[in-house]
Amino acid sequence: MPPEYAIPAQPPSLAEARAYCRRLATTHYENFSVATWFLPKHLHEHFYAVYAYCRISDDLGDEVGNAQTSLRLLDAWEDELNACYEGRPRHPVFVALVETVRQCDIPKKPFADLLVAFRQDQTVTRYERFEDLLGYCRNSANPVGRLVLYVCGYRDPELQFLSDYTCVALQLANFWQDVTVDWEKGRVYLPLEDLRRFKATEQQIADGRFSPEFHELMKFEVTRARDYFNLGLPLASRVDKHLALDIELFTRGGQEILNAIERQGYDVLKSRPAISKARKLALVLGATVRRIF
Repeated sequence: MPPEYAIPAQPPSLAEARAYCRRLATTHYENFSVATWFLPKHLHEHFYAVYAYCRISDDLGDEVGNAQTSLRLLDAWEDELNACYEGRPRHPVFVALVETVRQCDIPKKPFADLLVAFRQDQTVTRYERFEDLLGYCRNSANPVGRLVLYVCGYRDPELQFLSDYTCVALQLANFWQDVTVDWEKGRVYLPLEDLRRFKATEQQIADGRFSPEFHELMKFEVTRARDYFNLGLPLASRVDKHLALDIELFTRGGQEILNAIERQGYDVLKSRPAISKARKLALVLGATVRRIF
């Protein structure tokens, strides 16, 4: 394990484990603190634990730089996940998760599914059909939304399906935003059948060469992501106001990524589309006002 994620010989106390997760969550990703601000305080420690699990899992899959090493580390991480559900974890993340899993009655499957996706990233770098990409999203994105619902006390399968639509939409928005970033990692998430359909090529990504054909491809993919956001919209009206605002914030953030792609004429090859700090602030302030009133 990387030193900062090493599994100790002896497990820490629950207080130490929660402090570890809180530190990782609040210093590693600035938007996480904003999102949890809208949620009831008694749930914060649970979200810190879930976030820490997702963060380290992602890093073991994406930041190691060697596929075989990543696969070996992900296996060790899954051993700790199994130990967590057997009541004998050593890593601080899983010591904290034991209590979260117990109090929120969370099954192991969404945690395990994430590891399936991170392993897949080590061996699969192209997706022939959109349905194949959706299969990847079922493990890489959907479990996160389901974990959020479990922590907030929702177990209704219908709500989980609505959450899946939103999570797929967010994943697609990030894929379309990061076409060049993923290319540098050796990955292409644009379905190959779509590249052929619109007469666009991987070589254009490599060369940063935008064209009318690539414009039509990205316009199609952005519309597809918007359709998934729309399918997930009913979820916010089916949960309490705290979680609804959190869902709204992430949904609007994802839609703003798509807006940013549109604003630069769908040219994701010249520069990575981004949301300005002013627009991020407006989204947060808007959600805050709706919470107050």
